[in-house]
Amino acid sequence: MDLGLKGKVALVSAASKGLGYGVARALAADGALVSICSRDQASVDAAAAKLKDETGADVLASVCDVTKPEAIQAWVDKTVAQWGVIDALLVNAGGPPAGLVKDLTDAQWQAAFELTLMSTVRMIRAVLPHMKNGGSILTITSSSIKEPIERLGLSTVMRSGVAGLVKTLADELAGDNIRVNNLIPGRIDTERVAQLDQGAAQRSGKSFEQVRAESIAKIPLKRLGTIDDFGKAAAYLLSPAAEYVTGASLRVDGGAMRSI
Repeated sequence: MDLGLKGKVALVSAASKGLGYGVARALAADGALVSICSRDQASVDAAAAKLKDETGADVLASVCDVTKPEAIQAWVDKTVAQWGVIDALLVNAGGPPAGLVKDLTDAQWQAAFELTLMSTVRMIRAVLPHMKNGGSILTITSSSIKEPIERLGLSTVMRSGVAGLVKTLADELAGDNIRVNNLIPGRIDTERVAQLDQGAAQRSGKSFEQVRAESIAKIPLKRLGTIDDFGKAAAYLLSPAAEYVTGASLRVDGGAMRSI
């Protein structure tokens, strides 16, 4: 199926690796013009070069700390200066640190608020004036919004706020032909998931391999997802092929989440 992404301008944040890179690669492979960002110049430049090599796509690389409003605006402005319009936005950022709620400080809550919820608000607000012909916005949250995960209270609370924002904006922006959806990753093989598994291994006294095997055993498809699995789902929701899908949350989890 042709997703209709050829020539569309898509912004992907936190795209130097992991889920963001997987989404950027899927968009680029289908013909989109992709503007990526991350906090580190060398990392984002390397990611852009790799994307161009893998897909032959036109890729624009920018440094952007998504906790800084001025950095978000500069990234958007640079993209518009290059291509004149924005058709799609993938909202992504690193996850808040793990920890028990009783041990978390006010500073940690505030940092998670800025990183996860306010970065989403600001990125969306920055692109809306440039979605003159409609568009698609997709946020990445976490399986913790459906089934809270041990020691990930910050993620659960802030990403649940993002999910609420998605439903609200889907109503508010429908009249402008702008769709807003949410993508929920399960156990995807990324550095973030490896770090969480390593932490679980240290706390339990088990090996990393044991922890990983136990988590995979709980997934009906019996494997971790790949960033390509995730990227393809994102590319669909960001594309004109999903023109009647808005306000939705799609799980990419191999069937692992048990909630209905």
